Amino acid sequence: MNDYLPRIVDETIERYLNVFGAVLLVGPKWCGKTTTARQHSKSVVALQDASESQNYLRLIDLNPALILEGETPRLIDEWQVAPVLWDAVRSEVDRRNEKGQFILTGSTVPQDLGKRHSGIGRIARLPMQTMSLFESGDSTGAISLSALFEERIDINGIKSQKTIPDIVELIVRGGWPDSIGVNEEDASLIVENYVDSLCEVDIHRVDGVERNPERVRAILRSYARNISTLAHRSTIRQDVIAINGPIAESTFFEYLNALERLFVIQDLPAWSPSIRSRTVLRGGTKKEFADPSIAVAAMGLNSKSMLADVKTLGFLFESMCIRDLRIYAQALGGKLSYYADRTGLESDAVIHLKDGRYGLIEIKLGGRGIDAGVANLNTLESLMRENGLQVPSFKMVLTGTDLAYKQNDDVMIVPITCLKP
Repeated sequence: MNDYLPRIVDETIERYLNVFGAVLLVGPKWCGKTTTARQHSKSVVALQDASESQNYLRLIDLNPALILEGETPRLIDEWQVAPVLWDAVRSEVDRRNEKGQFILTGSTVPQDLGKRHSGIGRIARLPMQTMSLFESGDSTGAISLSALFEERIDINGIKSQKTIPDIVELIVRGGWPDSIGVNEEDASLIVENYVDSLCEVDIHRVDGVERNPERVRAILRSYARNISTLAHRSTIRQDVIAINGPIAESTFFEYLNALERLFVIQDLPAWSPSIRSRTVLRGGTKKEFADPSIAVAAMGLNSKSMLADVKTLGFLFESMCIRDLRIYAQALGGKLSYYADRTGLESDAVIHLKDGRYGLIEIKLGGRGIDAGVANLNTLESLMRENGLQVPSFKMVLTGTDLAYKQNDDVMIVPITCLKP
């Protein structure tokens, strides 16, 4: 308890508990959901506790409501082990008519959840990710996204102490709570164990369907090779066939669906502003994992091999930035997407707030890529003006460099290791 590293989502959990009867905390296994949920709970039902699970399950079979008795907020950890609890919690929230009664955590989406009562107005769903660099203490947090939207910060001269080799180690390590403060070799073992567990055990627990572990590995490897790109899923399937042999299209999509329900695959959607031109927007999703370290482990890389392949490193760096931006955007009540059109104009990330404000972000590890990112942002802003659309609150190139500054064209160059919500 004393070693708990505060999470950005903590504040949102407290807010939700004051508004809703129950909160459902979802995200990939090992991202810290249970540890975080315990900070906000006064009693716990741990359905995956080997010493107690059978007793809990017998009690649930007898009367699900009995398991819900206890001091509130009451944590039901990994509730999907007994899916009947969903309707039980919803009914109990209705009966008590009080806020902050339950916290549910889940590392997978039950197959039949869509058939159950949605729980709208009673059970609020709150996604949780692995740790951002700010949460792990690897970002100084000297530059706030919130302040950028308010235009109330001077970033010139703000510095990061992290070097490119440091950034590479952070990508390899990932944002897993158990990896924080651990050396790269041991952190790699943690992520490799996660991938092994995913392929050998967790993929079967989604819906009880037996799946080929080597086929799962082939899919993860191909997805990793296409990380942070707009590669079509048919391309990934062909890659898997080349690695692992024939796989029917329907079977392939079932595998992907299982990985999505485990929150392992978390693709980034496209932004489609109303642009009155012949420019054709690119659709589809940008391929992303919950954490860039999954891609590193799936491809069998380490710091040395990544530094020798700058192109792959650039995509993995972008994936790490997307992870952090997703966390920061959620903290601001916003959403994250990307922009791309057929002319090659793009913005690697776009943060949208509920009031209509948005920020355009290009992600470049460093070097000459920064100039290309700046050009993209300025061209895209001009396109918004030409179409009578709201212009961005800020334009930012997110980098792996060590110095923040604002250019004469108002584009900000910001190290990822200086950023916070």
